[in-house]
Amino acid sequence: MFRYLLSKIIQIIVVLLCLSFLSFVFIKLAPGDPVKAMLDIDEVMITEAEIENIRSEMGFDHPIFVQYGMWLKQAIKLDFGESYLTNRPVLSEIQDRLQASLELMGGGMLVVILISIPLGVCSAVYQSKWIDHLGRIFAFFGASVPSFWLGLLLIYFFSVKLKVLPFIGHNGAESLILPSLTLGLAMSAVYARLLRAAMLETMNKPYIKALRMKGIREKSLIFKYSLRESIIPVVTMFGMSLGNLLAGAIVVEILFSWPGLGKMVVEAIMNRDYPLIQAYILLSGIFVMSINLIVDLSYYLLDPKLRRKEQRA
Repeated sequence: MFRYLLSKIIQIIVVLLCLSFLSFVFIKLAPGDPVKAMLDIDEVMITEAEIENIRSEMGFDHPIFVQYGMWLKQAIKLDFGESYLTNRPVLSEIQDRLQASLELMGGGMLVVILISIPLGVCSAVYQSKWIDHLGRIFAFFGASVPSFWLGLLLIYFFSVKLKVLPFIGHNGAESLILPSLTLGLAMSAVYARLLRAAMLETMNKPYIKALRMKGIREKSLIFKYSLRESIIPVVTMFGMSLGNLLAGAIVVEILFSWPGLGKMVVEAIMNRDYPLIQAYILLSGIFVMSINLIVDLSYYLLDPKLRRKEQRA
């Protein structure tokens, strides 16, 4: 277990270093001058010589590898500098937006759990029945409809026509419902079909048939044996989907004017706020890698074959 965990942590560190370096280089190579963008916002009249002085003070005249080394040295101390736009510490800017993003992602995952697990299990147990057909239609719909269009449909019906839910801002639990549905419905369709396929495969295995012949109750076969084994690929898929969840959250935050990290980073990109963009990419990478590590560990604990393989190594 210790060796397994250590190897995973080393892999994460290597990936994060590559991610931070590549993103740093690409951001620096992007067109536009962050100094001019910053001064335009402040509406300051300034000469080219003064611009060069500011650029030198910000370290932009150093080679890109030196700039990256300076940034990485500070980033290890969780010092990501100050936002060019607000002059506030980047970490404070991110902390202010983090809660709203976590609320949205939590709401989206709750939608996924509440829909995909019951629908996937019922579709497998009642194969080719009406609920299975309903699950297929839902999966087709969820996989085909883009998030922004689904969000517009929800806004039209629940906010414009029925006037029962707000569609903009961050004002209490009610304002979280439509963004969460927009974020979670498409993923629910994917997970429901994945769980259905895994359940059908497991329920047809010889040991399940043997247990059924021994008189084990059908409810125990479904929830104690089949679901436990079938949930492993779903958990693995969840870890791999976190990047998509973050990307989807950006679209949803823009659509619903949700004051989260996604909306913040889009504004930062538009204004070439390099410290904020770089910190967001690195922290998002750490978040995704950490969740993947938890998923890998849970996969390790759920799958005895993997444990035996690691013990033999």
